Amino acid sequence: MRRLSLAIFLFIGCFCWAAPKGFAQASELDKGPPPPPPEEPAPAPQPPKPQWDPLGAHKDLEVGSYYLKTDNYDAAIDRFQEAASLQPGLAEPFRLLGRAYEKKHEPQKAVGAYRKYLNLYPTAPDHQEILKQIDKLNDQMQRQAKK
Repeated sequence: MRRLSLAIFLFIGCFCWAAPKGFAQASELDKGPPPPPPEEPAPAPQPPKPQWDPLGAHKDLEVGSYYLKTDNYDAAIDRFQEAASLQPGLAEPFRLLGRAYEKKHEPQKAVGAYRKYLNLYPTAPDHQEILKQIDKLNDQMQRQAKK
């Protein structure tokens, strides 16, 4: 019996405590429509990409090489260009860019990339091979121009 009276007391106490709030809310509804919700804040601006990021450049070279092996030349070119922008003095992205442009049948861009590679790395171990490749591509462009 004591538990039952305690439960009733708590129920009535909660009702009396909550009732004025409910009535106050009903009277506020009579005043008009609620104010509009606040506007969502603009998204925070993204920090700019770092100017020099050798680790990011290395990762781009790895991913770009994978794309080059899987014949996804556009994706490889994007990654090599990104690597060149993240580490501007690095020559390797330009050698790989030349190879990607060559496979994509864009000899003029391939020659430009190979020349940039040789300018950045004049003592490259494959210097003579790259020069031969440039000559081959120049001959190919001349043959296409004659057609």
